[in-house]
Amino acid sequence: MRKIIHIFDGDFGCEENFSKKPTVSVTLEDENGNKSFVTVEDKWLIDHNLDVGDFWIED
Repeated sequence: MRKIIHIFDGDFGCEENFSKKPTVSVTLEDENGNKSFVTVEDKWLIDHNLDVGDFWIED
């Protein structure tokens, strides 16, 4: 299982791109301390009620 340890919202301010859906970069950490990174739509995180400290939904 991987846990969400950080969510970075890179789409903000004057750099925001309205031609695509807002995305966030999510840092995940497994039980061995290995980190991985994924990029998902912000709405997907909200729809799945995920935040820092939650466990990532495995496919």
